[in-house]
Amino acid sequence: MLELADIEAARERVAQTARGTPLEYSHTYTAMTGAEVHLKHENFQRTGAFKIRGATNRIATLSEAAKEKGVVTASAGNHAQGVALAATRVGVDSTIVMPEHAPTAKVKATENYGAEVVLHGANYDAAAERAHEIEREEDRTYVHAFDDEQVMAGQGTLGLEIVEECPDVETVVVPIGGGGLISGIAAAVKGIDPDIRVIGVQAAGASSAAPSLQKGERVVIDDVETIADGIATRSIGDRTFAHIQEYVDEVVTVTDAEIAVTMVYLLERSKTVVEGAGAVGLAATIFDAFDYDEGEVIVPLLSGGNVDMNTLTTVIMRGLVEMGRYLKLRTVLKDRPGSLEELLAIAAGHGANIYSIHHDRTSREIELSDAEIELELEVRGHDHADALVDSLRQAGYQVEQLD
Repeated sequence: MLELADIEAARERVAQTARGTPLEYSHTYTAMTGAEVHLKHENFQRTGAFKIRGATNRIATLSEAAKEKGVVTASAGNHAQGVALAATRVGVDSTIVMPEHAPTAKVKATENYGAEVVLHGANYDAAAERAHEIEREEDRTYVHAFDDEQVMAGQGTLGLEIVEECPDVETVVVPIGGGGLISGIAAAVKGIDPDIRVIGVQAAGASSAAPSLQKGERVVIDDVETIADGIATRSIGDRTFAHIQEYVDEVVTVTDAEIAVTMVYLLERSKTVVEGAGAVGLAATIFDAFDYDEGEVIVPLLSGGNVDMNTLTTVIMRGLVEMGRYLKLRTVLKDRPGSLEELLAIAAGHGANIYSIHHDRTSREIELSDAEIELELEVRGHDHADALVDSLRQAGYQVEQLD
């Protein structure tokens, strides 16, 4: 089991590559929750995520002979970039196996950090299988993304920073994918003060930690489905499970809708980009996934900011829908001059802003004298949207609200 001394020893090694990241009090989320919320911005870390810490510590603790032979790993994202940069900084050769359909931006970023990228397989499991083949063929050291004590100790340096930057912290909220991050952080903060509460958060569509704790053994789920791709694992690790059992007070889940809304809040209120996995801790706090007291000092960890731009566009729209600020309606008008103007006058009277109008006379589901209309509108919230829909229905329109 990791102890505080292991994490303190990792700190000097980690500092060779990783940087300390800011921890900031948030007026916005304090007002929203009633707790005293401080955000730990690991999304400002080199490579855009916390993974550089564990990778740096693991590579730094290799023997000289192992460094000469190089390292290998499999990853589709943050771990790939962390290992690549950590290895390059100390002159160690690195090979990263990524799935064939990994985002081009992530492949290029990993190559730019100095790694040789091998594209193999349709998913992470296939990539990992090839990475282990390279490990055996070339006698390289496999750098596991989470189930490794030195990786966990490196991630745990975040816990040291949190307590130093926010000495009054009462609760730390940490994402869980494979469990390496929360294992290190929990060991660190509990080693400093056993009374600090550690809450782990998983996406509801990739939740293996809570059932594992309930059953007393690791549970492997069949499928994962979440926008938080950085924590979309089928199971936590063997070593990390033991640490979660020992150090973590509670594990909760949040939905994709809650994650999307939180990402929008962070963009709009905090002016910061956070990926889905990085937003789950704040989402759990905002949406009351765990109990806390008025004024409790809570530090949600924003663990990374590497989000694909296409994904971010989808998430923003989903978040606006969930917040009631994007409304999509369908109705049928008589196909005559002035009909559309009458409809739009009601929307304008409510102060709704029109994103787009789709006008279709060809639908086989309507009469020949009718036209089907789809409206996409910007509104101010659920109450505003409901008032607009009510007015349209009172005016005689058959309105269908679309997802």
